[in-house]
Amino acid sequence: MTQITRAQALTLRMASLLLHDRHDGTDRPDDVAGVVTWFGAMQAQDLAGGLWSFGVRLPGRTVDDVTAALERREALRTWPMRGTIHFVPSRDAHWMLDLMGPRALAGAAKRREHLGLSKEIADQAVEVLGTALAGGGRLTRSQCIDVLADKGIEAPGQFGYHLLWYASQRGVLCIAPNIGNEQSFVLLDEWVPDPHRPDRDEALATMAVRFFRGRGPATRQDFAGWTGLTMTDARRGIAVAGDRLAAVTVDGVEMYLDPALLDAAPPLLDGREVIVLPGFDEYLLGYKDRSLMLADEHKSAIIPGSNGMFQATVVRDGRVVGTWKRSVTKTKVRIAVHPLVPLNRADRTKIKKAFEGYGRFVGLTPEVQLP
Repeated sequence: MTQITRAQALTLRMASLLLHDRHDGTDRPDDVAGVVTWFGAMQAQDLAGGLWSFGVRLPGRTVDDVTAALERREALRTWPMRGTIHFVPSRDAHWMLDLMGPRALAGAAKRREHLGLSKEIADQAVEVLGTALAGGGRLTRSQCIDVLADKGIEAPGQFGYHLLWYASQRGVLCIAPNIGNEQSFVLLDEWVPDPHRPDRDEALATMAVRFFRGRGPATRQDFAGWTGLTMTDARRGIAVAGDRLAAVTVDGVEMYLDPALLDAAPPLLDGREVIVLPGFDEYLLGYKDRSLMLADEHKSAIIPGSNGMFQATVVRDGRVVGTWKRSVTKTKVRIAVHPLVPLNRADRTKIKKAFEGYGRFVGLTPEVQLP
């Protein structure tokens, strides 16, 4: 088994996660469908951040370009694993829900008990929403709640969220692009009339290949944790993937990655030694141990309170060196950067340049504040 250093592992992760040119003949994904398929799924609980995750990897595209691709159904949002919203390739949504959704659904009873909601009412809500959306319907979240209320199902606050989650987790609904500033919902079977339907082994192998291709080197435990699969299923997926994955050791820990990376020259940074990422970007998600990219003393700044909320980050040469927050006016996006390490003049120039790309993405002039 090949042994690689931590520095080599970080370089390879950057190539996987940031889609740098790899000199190995592999086509770099150049559209929304290609990027989301590369990763398998991309966290999308925060829509604005999820859109910028595409923008980072598709230089020159705008938020309108990405939204238009979602309207073309290159990807959709649903709850495929861990009860959390992700972008997924549209034709793969059905089998991903079938493969990784049952464990989340198994926990739904406890959540309903907490809410004081019966399974009978939840199932009735699914039927009501399915009927209302049949025939190409598309409703905002508030319209869905109104439809339920008209049928005697009151669903304020977390009740409504749970019912929409439950209907989507069962593969009845999915989240279409926003209407205005509001989520919209459609029938999954109508939004994706030609779904891919692999058998279970192929599905496990596909998830393994995509996870490690987009995040490797990473461990079996990382794969199981990200997908919500059991360790038995995680091992099976890796085994069925066969030579589509390669094993390496980093500090004695076994990890897997796309074998093409081991034969490639070091990745080019495309002039982007500094990148600015949204919170919940895949660059930091999916790992039990994030020490390759993030110093231990900075964890609390990125994940305050260890409550699963990830801050937007500034990354230099693969390592997190700061966080950032934005506020938007009609013509500007004001960005406050909070460094976690000392920054020299060259760093500051590169950070400001990186935010120029973000400004072009959102169509606003960036105004960067650096202490």
